[in-house]
Amino acid sequence: MRPFPVLALSSLLTIAAGPAAAQGNETADRTIRIELNGLEPSQQGCRFTFVAENGLEVAIERAAYEVALFGKDGLVQRLTVLDFKDLPAGKTKVRQFDLPEVDCADIGRVLINDAAACEGGEGLGEKSCIASLKTKSRGEVGFGL
Repeated sequence: MRPFPVLALSSLLTIAAGPAAAQGNETADRTIRIELNGLEPSQQGCRFTFVAENGLEVAIERAAYEVALFGKDGLVQRLTVLDFKDLPAGKTKVRQFDLPEVDCADIGRVLINDAAACEGGEGLGEKSCIASLKTKSRGEVGFGL
């Protein structure tokens, strides 16, 4: 019979924490999240796969980022712009980019330098696509700002 009060107490704590947790999630969701999900050799060079999620309340009609590719030796191998195109509000999209003459095995880190384009609905400022950006990597290759 002792488990019942413990169970009831844990249920009350979960219910009490609910609104606070929801408020915390609202704040956390107001970001653009881009995950470097994988690199794989392609016929053209190296295919980069990203998972992008727009947690802002406004649709992005075009988001493009200037990206620096670093070799495992720490030297910049290439500077390029990746156009993620449209990112609807509250939606997750997978985007792939084939970069010619890039060997996936040589990539040590990917750095987002800046937003090259950030266009969208009302309330989306010129710097919103970089100021709201959060990054993460699923693999061994570092990815960030």
